[in-house]
Amino acid sequence: MQIKQGGVSAGDLNLKKYFLAKNLKKDLPAGLVVFLVALPLCLGIALASGAPLFSGILSGIIGGIVIGTLSGSQLSVAGPAAGLTVIVLNSIATLGSFDAFLLAVVLAGGMQIVFGLVKAGTIANYFPSSVIEGMLAAIGIILIMKQFPHAVGYDSDFEGDEGFSQIDKDNTFSGIFSALAKINYGAVIIAAVSLLLMIYWPKFKKLAVVPAPLMVVVAGVVLATVFSGTGLALLDKQYVQIPLVNSTGEFFGLFKSPNFSGIGNKQVWITAATIAIVASLETLLSLEAVDKIDPIKRISPTNRELVAQGAGNLVSGMLGGLPMTAVIVRSSANVNAGARTKMSAIFHGILLLVCLLAIPSLLNKIPLSCLAAILLTVGYKLARIGLFKHMWHKGLDQFVPFVVTIVAVILTDLLVGVGIGMLVGVFYILRTNLRNPYFYNIAPNGEKNTIRIKLAEEVSFLNKAAIQITLTSLPKGSDVVIDGSNSRYIDPDVLEIINNYKHNAYTKGIIVQLQDIKERYEIPPLKDLVYKP
Repeated sequence: MQIKQGGVSAGDLNLKKYFLAKNLKKDLPAGLVVFLVALPLCLGIALASGAPLFSGILSGIIGGIVIGTLSGSQLSVAGPAAGLTVIVLNSIATLGSFDAFLLAVVLAGGMQIVFGLVKAGTIANYFPSSVIEGMLAAIGIILIMKQFPHAVGYDSDFEGDEGFSQIDKDNTFSGIFSALAKINYGAVIIAAVSLLLMIYWPKFKKLAVVPAPLMVVVAGVVLATVFSGTGLALLDKQYVQIPLVNSTGEFFGLFKSPNFSGIGNKQVWITAATIAIVASLETLLSLEAVDKIDPIKRISPTNRELVAQGAGNLVSGMLGGLPMTAVIVRSSANVNAGARTKMSAIFHGILLLVCLLAIPSLLNKIPLSCLAAILLTVGYKLARIGLFKHMWHKGLDQFVPFVVTIVAVILTDLLVGVGIGMLVGVFYILRTNLRNPYFYNIAPNGEKNTIRIKLAEEVSFLNKAAIQITLTSLPKGSDVVIDGSNSRYIDPDVLEIINNYKHNAYTKGIIVQLQDIKERYEIPPLKDLVYKP
């Protein structure tokens, strides 16, 4: 069993749990829900990336089966990510061909494996909780705003877009107004019925054996068929558009291979490094976010996840797929659907593969408006009002970074928005550290006051300024005791300030006594802090 700070790791190697009936009855329906969510997202992201539609579906299959199998996370789902669309689109144009780009994807996968082996995933432990909560809420709000146009039949922007500026020249806000001007009432009726099913179907326990999203899809197909040939008929672009495969030979003909002759091309390596870094950061952010909404509060092994993502991207590049990350939207849908283990992610990958081969024409009858309704409910659960109340009660040092992250992610994109939120979060962390290096006590001692400064367990470089200001402001003629008996570590810069103050305090008539303060403090090696049975 892997142990990590904060609890038991989600990467326990207990294979039996994946096949327990009590887990499968949760995981298989959840996998179906993730499949329904992932299908249009895979296609939309491939379309926006300027890549073949098949590459998007292939990435979803590999993300589910390969990464799902290797990952230590029980609820995270991997696949093509909206955050990489601009990078992919520009890279294909810069490198001149899709097969040259695939080589960059293969190299990026190798780099991610190296990141995992050198334990680069440890940086995930330093993402402030308020920023991760803000990112989740922002994704929920973006889902609601981005899916509204699809729900009313306006599909000019690709499915899965999370950026503020859209490829159709609209932005998140103007896209809503454009949609209101071009409503398809057939799509609106389908979305409304689908939302009612998502809300009320689970309330009937006997009926809830059949997952609500499956009923939404059935209802959507039936209504779209009924509306066909009437004024409420949907347009072709308002349906799922999966590539049709008529034979095994045609299926294998869709695969592409990387062009290894470009291995010496500097631009290929720059593209690979860009993909590896951005994909790794998005993966770590998603992993932290999913662990937060995991009902069991498991902790996913981040370094193992980077290795799994790297292996998945390596396979994806070799077969003609897009680069992948752990993705919040699919992972959130997985959690909300009640998944228990990673079998749900693997099952969604298997469903994508089987349906691509067996029933592509049937899938193409699914209206996007009913799938939008599923995503609208996911968005609402991520950005629920209760979360805002909860963060407000935690105090301004948590609420301000939370709100800043939400606004920044909505107005920019995931990584930039989280980066801005991190800056604000770090500011509040520094502010708290500056105020908490010691306990201050003044005791009368005849005509003099004895001022006792009891240092905290850890006094870091961040406390340097606060301690210096306190020492220089002490009144003349005082007796000062600086007590380090509780301190396990004091930064060398802080020690220097304390010793300098002791040597110079006599000029103010101050007598300084140092208690239990060593000349030097050693930090124990990280390996000594890891539990070994």
